[in-house]
Amino acid sequence: EGGVPAPHVDTASLGRASWTFLHTLAASYPAAASSAHQASMAAFLHLFSWAYPCGVCAEDFRAELREHPPRVAGRAELERWMCERHNAVNRKLGKE
Repeated sequence: EGGVPAPHVDTASLGRASWTFLHTLAASYPAAASSAHQASMAAFLHLFSWAYPCGVCAEDFRAELREHPPRVAGRAELERWMCERHNAVNRKLGKE
């Protein structure tokens, strides 16, 4: 914690790899997720935000999760939510 990236972390490369992973995860999510899938995905995203090796990025993602809870009812909702979060991060980074 503390908002500081680990010294060995290239945050740009980490971000690209992480978004690729998260978008792939959303694309492979069930079209109509069971309650177990929904609980697992919500828990995963929460834990991901705490385990992320860039402190500033992790804090920002946790804020996104609080302000915009994951929509995990099914693939289309999760994909849309993931794109919205990715777009929000890109705007913050001036990448729009």
